[in-house]
Amino acid sequence: ALPLGQAARPNVILVMTDDQGYPELSAHGNPVLNTPFLDKLHSQSVRFTDYHASPMCTPTRGSLMTGLDPARNGAINVSSGRTLLRANLPTMADLLREQGYRTGIFGKWHLGDNYPYRPQDRGFEETLWFPSSHIGSVPDHWGNNYFDDTYRWNGKRKKFTGYCTDIFFDHAIDWIKRSAAAGEPFFAYLPTNTPHGPFLAPDEDIEVMEEVVTNTKLPRMTPRTKSNLVRYLAMIRNVDTNMGRLMLFLDASGLAENTILLFMTDNGSTFG
Repeated sequence: ALPLGQAARPNVILVMTDDQGYPELSAHGNPVLNTPFLDKLHSQSVRFTDYHASPMCTPTRGSLMTGLDPARNGAINVSSGRTLLRANLPTMADLLREQGYRTGIFGKWHLGDNYPYRPQDRGFEETLWFPSSHIGSVPDHWGNNYFDDTYRWNGKRKKFTGYCTDIFFDHAIDWIKRSAAAGEPFFAYLPTNTPHGPFLAPDEDIEVMEEVVTNTKLPRMTPRTKSNLVRYLAMIRNVDTNMGRLMLFLDASGLAENTILLFMTDNGSTFG
């Protein structure tokens, strides 16, 4: 048996999607979208069925990091200087780091872009993120569009190859491998930018969802609405694929037995 101090320190992975609603899982009865890996996690998990997020993204993120209401932590809106967590507040990452955890963020922060509000100032050792509310929005790197983007990686700008969600999961899994090899518990925060608009997804996911939506009887939609719906669902399909990669890796590496895996969304559905 492990000593009490070690046994009490499970690894923690928290995945949070952006603008995904309750109906957008096949486990919740979605007639179009198939999410086998999230459905599997759903079937294996404790589910918080009376949990309430804030109605917009930054307040949820700030409350998650601090355990405080937005009015108390300072992150009350999505722009205009109202996304900043008060600098004197400890975050979840700060507290876990004090307990010997490695801490990493891979994705969307949206709680401050400059010192002392960046994730590396708020308890995260490994940081792969982008500034702003979503990729391509000011002050994100010029020209970012979810594919082959430039992100901030440990304090420096770096251009990556591939789709945003794939990149964030790739680097999270690699960092988890290194943390586990060092024998240290880890907290991996994986807040994806998807399925927040603009609705951009890999071609293979779009092709699958285009066929399914076309062959499913749905309420009449304009061509533009249908196109947006297809791409929105394609982004969630890609999230599910990446969740599958993460879950299979945890099982194969033996980390699943001592890892708490949480999945949530920030504020509900774009198409709700």
